[in-house]
Amino acid sequence: MAILYEKFSQAPLAKLNPLSVFAACLAYFIGVASSLDPQFQLSVIGLIVIVLIGVQRVPPLLLFALMVPFVLFGMGFVTTNLLFRQDSDFAISIAGGEGGGQALSAGLTLSLRALAMGTISILFALSVDPGAFVRSLIAYLKFPARLGYALFVAMQLVPDLLAEAAQMRMARAMRAARAVRRVPGIREMTALAVPLLAFAVRRAGRSAIAMEARGFGASPTRTMVGVPGFSWADPIFLIAALCALAGLRLV
Repeated sequence: MAILYEKFSQAPLAKLNPLSVFAACLAYFIGVASSLDPQFQLSVIGLIVIVLIGVQRVPPLLLFALMVPFVLFGMGFVTTNLLFRQDSDFAISIAGGEGGGQALSAGLTLSLRALAMGTISILFALSVDPGAFVRSLIAYLKFPARLGYALFVAMQLVPDLLAEAAQMRMARAMRAARAVRRVPGIREMTALAVPLLAFAVRRAGRSAIAMEARGFGASPTRTMVGVPGFSWADPIFLIAALCALAGLRLV
């Protein structure tokens, strides 16, 4: 998601303090999780989609691709309620009894909840710089600096692991005098497991040395650079987001 964020780093929401966006998304998370009203969840999904496309300028096709995993996850709730609940109306009707649509309604409600939470997650991921978010947590919410630095290392480790795996696959293909397979097979993935694990262990050791060199834990107070500040747009955004959430709950 950090790679996708770079494409939208100049969008309006990206100029807000990350904690403001986080607070708004957290409020919407709580609202969606505490409601079983399908109309409210559909309204939240529609509002977030409008913000992503209209404000953040996210291409509809990209948004659809990002929402596919959440749609599939939501469909799992529907099939589970229809087929695997002993007291589901659908199962009773298959067995020869009379049934309505309560199981389908419950499955659709849970499915919409999962999809709403997914859209909120996409909004947060495409609107907040991960590094700025961690720095804000450390500076304003007293998040432990050691854990924050560990998050920085993890964010850098994932793309480095992918690049290292690509280089290893290319080297193996050159030795075997063949083209690099688009999708690695089981044998190739098994052969790459140990070298990638060794790479991760080396990176962890270097990170530990770097933390010691930076004096983590030596002093209760630390200075930081690049901490995002707050502006007049942050309270306006929060008030507008909370008013919209309250309005959707009352409709």
